[in-house]
Amino acid sequence: MLVTLPPDYRPSEAEEFMNPQQLEYFRQKLLRWRQDLLREAGETLSSLSEGGITEPDLTDRASVETDRALELRTRDRARKLISKIDQAIDRIENGTYGYCEESGEPIGLRRLEARPIATMSIEAQERHERMERVHRDD
Repeated sequence: MLVTLPPDYRPSEAEEFMNPQQLEYFRQKLLRWRQDLLREAGETLSSLSEGGITEPDLTDRASVETDRALELRTRDRARKLISKIDQAIDRIENGTYGYCEESGEPIGLRRLEARPIATMSIEAQERHERMERVHRDD
């Protein structure tokens, strides 16, 4: 089903939750985010492949190596984020997007606007984090 969104469309609480327009809105948002991350990764790859570290000063060399290590950690986080974006797009395709994986209740438009890859409602996420803290303290 092809859905065309008006350029100024924003999901509203007044609409039916996860109607075709809302799903298309979030699908496009996720695809743009994914495209931006892939573009940034490509830029990082090209900058890292430009050559070795040519700084003669040991302090400068250490600084460049630290910057590269930080950039690689950032790209690794982006890689994991791309995987979560792909999973969210899959949920849109199979009709489970926007619903809490724990309770089955709607996640909420404001939360999805802020974190379109969310899989749990705020309440379920808070319970999950409390349980993680309890088990981490064991």
